[in-house]
Amino acid sequence: MDKLKAFETFVAVATKGSLTAAARTEGVAPAIIGRRLDALEENLGVKLLVRTTRRITLTHEGSAFLEDCQRLISDVANAEASVSAGGVKASGHLRITAPAGFGRRHVAPLVPRFRELHPDVSISLNLSDRVVDLAAEGFDCAVRVGDLPDSSLVSVRMADNRRLCVATPGYLARHGTPAQPSDLLQHDCLTLSSDASQTRGWAFRSPKDGGHEVVHLRPGGPLNCSDGQVLHDWCLAGYGIAWRSTWEVESEIRSGQLVAVLEDFAAPPNGIYVVFPQRKHLPLRVRLWIDDLKHHYAQPGYWQVAKD
Repeated sequence: MDKLKAFETFVAVATKGSLTAAARTEGVAPAIIGRRLDALEENLGVKLLVRTTRRITLTHEGSAFLEDCQRLISDVANAEASVSAGGVKASGHLRITAPAGFGRRHVAPLVPRFRELHPDVSISLNLSDRVVDLAAEGFDCAVRVGDLPDSSLVSVRMADNRRLCVATPGYLARHGTPAQPSDLLQHDCLTLSSDASQTRGWAFRSPKDGGHEVVHLRPGGPLNCSDGQVLHDWCLAGYGIAWRSTWEVESEIRSGQLVAVLEDFAAPPNGIYVVFPQRKHLPLRVRLWIDDLKHHYAQPGYWQVAKD
């Protein structure tokens, strides 16, 4: 606490411009302020201030140290304010973005629950399948599914994301079950339209090299759509085979509404991530939100529960 007091004294003198003004604020004699500064400079081994009878000027080292001290004092004040009645208290406005389909099922239901725990936080949830520029558009963090492009954003992996080919038992009874990925060329496959983001096609593990190589196939069919939820609905209606994420179809597979095919050829999983701008000090509300997602997504059986 003595060191923090010295930092506070230094900031007061630097911002008010005189020992007398800083002393008046603290209710002590100017000589006490002067001794604190002397001790601080001696401890650091650098000159922070050039003091004359007329004015006080920051040295180069003093200017840099002032910014660090102001940030440190602010962090300490925020830490003290965040602890209320023995618990952590977050506040402010939290802006989140997530893919539309995943966000509806696995982000939106958690938002009201999070606010119940932290009533001083207000929340905006943006659901969009485009890649949102967090910094330019003022978002605190994003949930993203799939391979991440290289960027300056920090990413935290929350869970695995597997993709499977699925169809209804009725469709498979009428058209047969594909035994290998190339058989899909003979089936009605429900695909994303060309203006959607799935540009490389469906990914499968190749039987070559022990299954380490991933190959891509672009099956076709009489129906395609730019919206993944529509493809999911068409698949449930028995119109064809779809390539969907397990977070979307796991409950239907467990209930028998859908059957997973070509599982031996399923590509290795990619990830479900939270990404956020690189910051030295992440706001408390953002850290708590990320922790809350981690808690829910790590629960045994979470992904097997229907999220309709």
